[in-house]
Amino acid sequence: MNSQKSPTIFEHLGVRPAINGCGVYTDLGGSRLSPRVWLAMEEVNRSFVDLPVLLDQAGQRIADLLGAESGIVTPGAAAALMLGSAASVAGTDGTVSERLPDVSGLASKVLIQSGHRYKYDRQISMTGAELVEVGSANGTRPDQIEEAVDDDTAMVLYPAHKESKPGSVPLATVAEITRRKGVPLFVDAAFMSYPLDVLPGFLEQGADLVAVSAKYFGGPNAGGFIVGRAALIEAVRNVYFTRYESGAYLKYGRPLKMDRHTVVAVVTAFEDWLSMDHDERLAAWRTRTELLASELGGLGGVTPKPMYFTLDERVVDEPVNCVVLEFDSNSASSADRLARDLAAEDPQILTIAEGEILLVVVEEMTDEETRYVAGRIRALVNAS
Repeated sequence: MNSQKSPTIFEHLGVRPAINGCGVYTDLGGSRLSPRVWLAMEEVNRSFVDLPVLLDQAGQRIADLLGAESGIVTPGAAAALMLGSAASVAGTDGTVSERLPDVSGLASKVLIQSGHRYKYDRQISMTGAELVEVGSANGTRPDQIEEAVDDDTAMVLYPAHKESKPGSVPLATVAEITRRKGVPLFVDAAFMSYPLDVLPGFLEQGADLVAVSAKYFGGPNAGGFIVGRAALIEAVRNVYFTRYESGAYLKYGRPLKMDRHTVVAVVTAFEDWLSMDHDERLAAWRTRTELLASELGGLGGVTPKPMYFTLDERVVDEPVNCVVLEFDSNSASSADRLARDLAAEDPQILTIAEGEILLVVVEEMTDEETRYVAGRIRALVNAS
């Protein structure tokens, strides 16, 4: 009898699995899917479906949960930015969608406050739209936005996580201008799904479209959604991938195809997110953080400190979700060296080295993984 253990899928592909000590990142595969999400994906795998109808119904379910007019599921927030931008340029005209990114003769300027430029505004220019900065890096005034909106303006982009940046015009003020001017306001709220009143708040303040990534609420890495005004969601359908083969137009968004499993996973994960006990979720982070800090207490040359690594990559005090390791100047180890040594292991242990500190984020780690990581850190530091 052959008792040899079958190789894991990672072994079969020659890939080392990783323990995620960084948090929710696209390049690490997103987040862990819950058993209920897996069951939903398995259920839908047993049947086929009219996918455009599923997209509409799943999007409407999400929209209803947020108090929006309409919605649609997308393959991530970056795709949502592309689709929403393309929709703002093309509207519901199939012939226009078909010729994007050729925007000649169309209103195709997308305004953004100069201080709000960020890496994901690249998705807007991929549609053929022209990204136009308003104000300067030091700030923007409402009158500058008012003056910049003209007949060539397709929409205004507002990355929500930039609102607190000094010199920013508040979202509600921008919304008042865009509504009066008849131009859509598109809010990128990719990771801003908690606290739970944040997303409805953007709509209440006047956002016409809001883009969200599913991986930040326990959904699939390649999932997300747009919610907002029904007329604009209809324009998103015009540029989306559906009916490319069977319809009249070769639509712009054909490469942004989705499968039925991911669509169902997005809506199921979002329902779970809205109903879960978030105090319990945050308490679990604290428990693992305290466990890790306790296991690393007394380690020579290293001081562990529970902190919070935010989704926009800042280190603040609360609510704790990581341990920051500070290295003494006379320590034989360092943040960079320890990060490299941990990443060289099998399984890999992936962490974040920032200058003289190393961050170990416990959000996507289990208790067992937390104990294992603590043991490996202790062993590597003692061996250095």
